[in-house]
Amino acid sequence: MTEPTRIFHNPRCSKSRQTLELLAARGIEPEIIRYLETPPTEQELRQILDALGMAPRQLMRKGEKEYAEQNLDNEALSDQDLIRAMVATPKLIERPIVLRGSKAALGRPPENVLSLL
Repeated sequence: MTEPTRIFHNPRCSKSRQTLELLAARGIEPEIIRYLETPPTEQELRQILDALGMAPRQLMRKGEKEYAEQNLDNEALSDQDLIRAMVATPKLIERPIVLRGSKAALGRPPENVLSLL
């Protein structure tokens, strides 16, 4: 039995749609999590960051106006502060993120997720 696959997906994002198409072309029907509507909890986001091997700031969309409005470029902010900001404003989370078992990949570019298959 294969491990379940989940994707943190934004249907308005072309990379997210391309990643979903890439999975479908390989016969994988992931659980789709529309993270803007159902954001991860702080604990879930920590687990995702661990699986990706990333620090919180690496997973943030720095070009979003909310990033500037919340002064998230402040280097004095802790990882916990950044995680809380992403949970409160999920638009700040880079996408798409594909999870399979204990592994994760960021679909930028979409081919990155092939490492999970």
